Amino acid sequence: MTNDSTVAVRLDNVRKIYQMGAVTVEAIRGISLDIRSGEYVSIMGPSGCGKSTLLNVLGCLDRPTSGRYLLGGTDVAMLRDDDLSAIRGARVGFIFQSYNLIQQLSVIENIEVPLFYQGAPERESREWAAELATLVGLGARLNHRPYELSGGQQQRVAIARSLANDPLFLLADEPTGNLDSVSGTEILKLFEELSGRGKTLVLVTHDEKVARHAPRTVRLRDGQVESDAANSNGH
Repeated sequence: MTNDSTVAVRLDNVRKIYQMGAVTVEAIRGISLDIRSGEYVSIMGPSGCGKSTLLNVLGCLDRPTSGRYLLGGTDVAMLRDDDLSAIRGARVGFIFQSYNLIQQLSVIENIEVPLFYQGAPERESREWAAELATLVGLGARLNHRPYELSGGQQQRVAIARSLANDPLFLLADEPTGNLDSVSGTEILKLFEELSGRGKTLVLVTHDEKVARHAPRTVRLRDGQVESDAANSNGH
């Protein structure tokens, strides 16, 4: 495994077991994985391979049954709910397939939501949110509502919002799944730009073409890492 100081995310023999009545389902079977700070990694595999469970563990939405999960050097696997929630809010930036924007709020207000929950000063929040909107190409749309934007623009708002707390890493779940091919390509180009700025990105997808945009792809099968390799055409 890599030197600790350069590792943003470390999974060490992580297992996740669900008890469903009399049936025991082992969704993740001993995954060990390092993602370095500033790295752009895609995680892919067929339906039922453990992607969603791994995403929930990485996003601090669920705990491993056993094994260690180090996020920025902190073992979060056994934290209490409140502490896990605080770490999730401060260290993970989520980007969802369905954008998850608040329809009643403007672009800039949606970007500000995580800052509000962290208790950031209002004026600083507004300035930072406007800066992020500009970064994702929406500087001229600050007062628009989500329903006034295209799908690609809504996803850009979601990306800006995910950056608001300057998280340790961005976790994108099928971020192009609801977009047409042109908008999807634009979002993937934006991810490449963010990666170029040193952001740590984890992209979860079932789409081979999308996965190959990342320089490294981790493939899952039956709850285990099937392969972990560089992409020859990684950007």
